[in-house]
Amino acid sequence: MKFVVKAWSNGGARAGILHLGTSTIDTPSLLLSTRKGLPHFISPDLLSCLPAPESRLLHVSPLHFLEGLSMKTISKIGGLHQLLGLHDHCFVAVPRDSIQCLPEANSTNKIGASFETPCGRLLIKPVEYMEMISSTRPELWATLADEVPAWVSDKRNKTSVDRTIKWLDECISISPASGAVFGAIVGGSSLEERRRCAQEVATRNVSGYWVGGLGLGESMDERPALLNAVIEALPEEKPRLICGLGLPEEILQGIAAGVDIFESTYIYHLTLGGFALTFPLDRTQINASNLVPSDVGSDPRKINLRATVFRKDTTSIVEGCTCYTCRNHTRAYINHLLNVHEMLAQILLEML
Repeated sequence: MKFVVKAWSNGGARAGILHLGTSTIDTPSLLLSTRKGLPHFISPDLLSCLPAPESRLLHVSPLHFLEGLSMKTISKIGGLHQLLGLHDHCFVAVPRDSIQCLPEANSTNKIGASFETPCGRLLIKPVEYMEMISSTRPELWATLADEVPAWVSDKRNKTSVDRTIKWLDECISISPASGAVFGAIVGGSSLEERRRCAQEVATRNVSGYWVGGLGLGESMDERPALLNAVIEALPEEKPRLICGLGLPEEILQGIAAGVDIFESTYIYHLTLGGFALTFPLDRTQINASNLVPSDVGSDPRKINLRATVFRKDTTSIVEGCTCYTCRNHTRAYINHLLNVHEMLAQILLEML
């Protein structure tokens, strides 16, 4: 992995280039959310319809593979690339998955981190986590962390930082030869613990940094100070990854703070609900008159294609868009698919 910063803004935001595997990706960049390495609604043969190389970064949680094939079998096959046949894509492995594998701070202890998974509540030890990483062979992986919600005590925040740093050292000591390591940074809503954790992780031999423990109860007003406390303690030449931010406004907060890679479930939830994003494509300045509530919803950036107003609408979802869905299908057709509960609706919406 190689990362180069191309430009800075006055406030801390930056643009860069990430060389990962055979892909060159401009940052800031968004990870494509997956379930067991594949997007939730798009089959492997349709991945080529998505814009490249932006869609070649796939977020995967190793915990997804605790059901189904054993880690030994996945390792014998040759890792996720051989298992899924996605040789041109890059996998970014993070223990937390904001949809199905959420951290459970109350059950985490000094032995390992606890997660709520489709298999039930599981305690994952560092050595078990590293076995998953070794078997799946992602290009980039984050170390195990003790993520805590915003409302825990100062003592619990300190404990989470101590455990995360200890597990970081354990993961590095038994890490596989391949794959870039991103050190986990936690600390809940405590500025002091966030700063302490970032300073400790910055002294380790890692390729980048994963800012964890966000999206677990803190408000949008609290988050900029938490991000700044972390970013200020990190070296500028290494990339930063963040999980748990959902809304576009939250992603913009992260970009403003200097984060480079984002994991978000926003697109997944929009697709599941039958919504489509309608951001303008001509980069013109959006004025207040463009943001007035419409007759199909209060948010002008997205439309609910289940609404009856689209039943006879023969226009594309976004005029001028060159994606497969907008080039080949109308709002009326997707409205029909949604209302008859046809899975093709979600496939077309996720390809937008």
